[in-house]
Amino acid sequence: MLAITSLLSPHYAARINRIIKGLETEFGIDDVQATPEPHITYQLAGVRKLSALHQALHDVACSTKPFAVHTTGLGVFPGPNPTIYIPVLRTKELNELHQRIVAATAPLCLRTDKFSGPDCWLPHISLALHDTTPELLGPVLQYLNKQTFNLKLTVDNLAILRQQGSLFLREEVFAFSGVTEPV
Repeated sequence: MLAITSLLSPHYAARINRIIKGLETEFGIDDVQATPEPHITYQLAGVRKLSALHQALHDVACSTKPFAVHTTGLGVFPGPNPTIYIPVLRTKELNELHQRIVAATAPLCLRTDKFSGPDCWLPHISLALHDTTPELLGPVLQYLNKQTFNLKLTVDNLAILRQQGSLFLREEVFAFSGVTEPV
């Protein structure tokens, strides 16, 4: 399985990783560290031909200019192992990028997750997942509530993260250039 994402800038990645490390220290929550680079996920997918995916994402990146997005507050995907995240506010630019990624990759995908579609997609930055419990939720949110999560991020890349064992690691990054390269 691959994740099609945008990686956060080193400054914001370090900030998010400090928060994640604090959750590990305070509560023993560390499964989110299976993806060591904080990111916004557009799609989880299995693909037929990796080289075609690389070309499709390269093409999208070449025709996309960097743009700003904002985050605010905290969110929770409920369940037996709640996911705690920072919501990324949807903008016209972010929605258009997501739609372009989905359209470019649809013919290449063997399968995708049900939350990648435009109607269900909720952009976010995960802080805790898989090793949380409903009992931990209150104390973790109380701990996180001491911080602010109003960030202004620049979306300036697409990245493929590949599952390798228990980790999702960077395979390729495509920087936005805002121009279409001649074919």
